[in-house]
Amino acid sequence: MKRTEKIKTFGFFNIDKPSGIVSSTVVNKLKWLTGTPCGHMGTLDPLASGVLPVGCGNATRLFDYFLEKEKEYIAEFTFGVDSDTLDSTGKLVCGGHVPNESEIESVFPTLLGDIMQVPPKYSAKNVNGQRGYDLARAGVEFELLPKKVHIYGMELLGRIADKPDTFRIKIRCGGGTYIRSIGRDIAAALGTKAVMSALNRTQSGCFLLENAIPFSVLEQDPTLEELEKMMIPTESVLPFDALTLSEKESVKLYNGQRIPVDVADGLYKIYRSGEFYGIGEVLNGLAKAKTKLC
Repeated sequence: MKRTEKIKTFGFFNIDKPSGIVSSTVVNKLKWLTGTPCGHMGTLDPLASGVLPVGCGNATRLFDYFLEKEKEYIAEFTFGVDSDTLDSTGKLVCGGHVPNESEIESVFPTLLGDIMQVPPKYSAKNVNGQRGYDLARAGVEFELLPKKVHIYGMELLGRIADKPDTFRIKIRCGGGTYIRSIGRDIAAALGTKAVMSALNRTQSGCFLLENAIPFSVLEQDPTLEELEKMMIPTESVLPFDALTLSEKESVKLYNGQRIPVDVADGLYKIYRSGEFYGIGEVLNGLAKAKTKLC
């Protein structure tokens, strides 16, 4: 059954995705609830839980401005076991020793900063027009090239009390980092194997787990009015200064003209008659529209 009304505004929803569902399930639910196209920023595997930012309506046009956002994860890695997917959902094969806390921590410095990381074969990486996970499931042999990622910090939170082979690690990293690969690389440096057995994303840029809406709230089919209260306004999550234009200047900008302004070069949130209009770029004292939202 479709809703007959659509939400009248656009913005972001910060959703706490539970483990066991795909990210598109969250997006599809919000599409149905709002009656508006939606999209997520940074998918979470079915095993993973936590922060899933979802853009609603024209807010999806802003995704490119969040590509460099910092993320934080709490991951659990089980040592002495391997799998084809690098996590506990794959075909598990026992083998290898279980290191201690000091051994695991000794590897952390080698994984900080800019590093070259090989993505898991079971990933959405494109290989000659096909997804890696499709090729892997079909039994096709292929290799993925390493890619540069950035790891800001790692902290060992301890061993799981009732699982002596499993350790919890906090990881702060840039976009595009595969947490499963980090577990693989820590284990390889210690001459053993490991799989990711749990993952919780606690931060994605300005979106924090402590402020996230549990998916169970969406399952209760909130009204459009309730959804509007949950929505985060687009301008509140963009780290740019405001630039207010007159109505005449706004019309020129909208029509593709450059407007003289007395501000420093860079990106700005553009306001027209007090209403958020979109993103503008200033270069050599001239402003132009970069991303229109209205």
